[in-house]
Amino acid sequence: MRQTSKNTSGLKSYRDEKTGAERPEARDTTTNHRMRRLRLAAAALLTPGLAGCAVGPAFNMPQTNVPARFSATADAKPAWPKPGWWRHFGSPELDRLVEAAKAHNFSVIEAIDQLEAANAQAQIAGAPLLPAITGSGSGSFQQIQANAGNGLQAVDTRSFTATFQASYQLDFWGKNYDALRAAQANAAAAEFNAATVALTAEASVATVYFQVLAYQDQLGIAQRNLKAAEGLLAQLRAELRAGIVDAPTVAQQAALVASERANIPNLVSQMRQEAIGLGILTGRAPEFLRVRGGSLGALTVPALAPGLPAGLLERRPDIAEAKANLIAANANVRGAIAAFFPSITLTGSGGWQSKALNLLFAPGSTLISAATSIAQPIFEGGTLTGQLRVSRATYREDVAKYEQAVVQAFTDVETAMTALRYATDQEALQQVAVARARAALDGARAQLRAGVVDIGTVLNAEQTLLSDETTLVTTRLTRLDAAVNLYKAMGGGWTAGAGKDH
Repeated sequence: MRQTSKNTSGLKSYRDEKTGAERPEARDTTTNHRMRRLRLAAAALLTPGLAGCAVGPAFNMPQTNVPARFSATADAKPAWPKPGWWRHFGSPELDRLVEAAKAHNFSVIEAIDQLEAANAQAQIAGAPLLPAITGSGSGSFQQIQANAGNGLQAVDTRSFTATFQASYQLDFWGKNYDALRAAQANAAAAEFNAATVALTAEASVATVYFQVLAYQDQLGIAQRNLKAAEGLLAQLRAELRAGIVDAPTVAQQAALVASERANIPNLVSQMRQEAIGLGILTGRAPEFLRVRGGSLGALTVPALAPGLPAGLLERRPDIAEAKANLIAANANVRGAIAAFFPSITLTGSGGWQSKALNLLFAPGSTLISAATSIAQPIFEGGTLTGQLRVSRATYREDVAKYEQAVVQAFTDVETAMTALRYATDQEALQQVAVARARAALDGARAQLRAGVVDIGTVLNAEQTLLSDETTLVTTRLTRLDAAVNLYKAMGGGWTAGAGKDH
């Protein structure tokens, strides 16, 4: 039995029961024991044993006024968008164009690359929380010719060394952790920004594609009216030869035909320019883009209605991005405050040195050293104070941006819902107006053939129908654009924590 105590050297000792003499504990005499002591020393050096003292303000979300309900929803049942929301319009060509934009849109690709860079930056920011360890080895050989009694004699000198160095900065005030937290929040903001950019690209493709269809519809209307006007002109010319109508009547109809014919190239130009614009959105040259198009009348507009306004805050990636920026700004403030406090760094090295390689790891070749350093800012010309002021001002700026994003979200939804509601009502009323204008034109043409009315009545009826049909196309386009804007305002198919819904 032995009793342990501590001597003045700090080494363990024990008191022998027989002699009562206190002797130091027997030294380790094997290589394994020496390596074990080396590992224990390194572990003690690199383990952050001091409890950290976090400084700076804790993060709290800004208090925003959230309305209880949306004004324009009435009592509609909530119908949030889902991923692939553009497929609900019923256009396979639109589906293909949006998928191309998701894969090749330059802004989307740029945002994804920015996300990758932000993730890498977060990895860099987390490195100071871990110890830095480097290892090295060397070997040298030297031969010297020395005089001896029987002549020159070669003296060989060899040396082999293997060492490693380790350093660790104690994150006592949380500065390194706050830097990591800020970088992680920036990476999250980059991810949400990528989702926002993708949603914007999807909506832009849909909007431009609908404009192409609108011009195609208007072109079809113009071509039909031109054909009808040319048919009436041919009839009037025949009647002029028969002496039924006079020359001014024929000239008036000929002027209308010329006017409608002159409008067609402009419509074709605008339609093709819009189709070319799809090229930059889908990331390809317009020469490789083929847009067949169709008619706005063939599309469907699904029922859309947001739920409670509070739910919108979790469905918009731009709001999530603003929140992540707030978290990063708060962490930067905490890090700027921690910079005023001293930093503590632990360093150590260990290794082996021997004149023979086969004895490099033998007893007696072990080298161990450890050191601690502390640095306290005393005078830095106001740098730290300036950095803290910048961080606090940036945080206040990000608070304002977050609040603006929230209010903008509510505004976007209300605006889009209002536009969709009244565009739907207008389209229904305009369809009635077109039907009545077409019936009036048919009646006027019949009366002209019967000689009851003159050509002026028919011309007025033609102009009325042309105007009403064009207005109907414009109204349909307004309704579809409002639906796209509502999809976008409601966050598309993105939801918080969903990762990649697009």
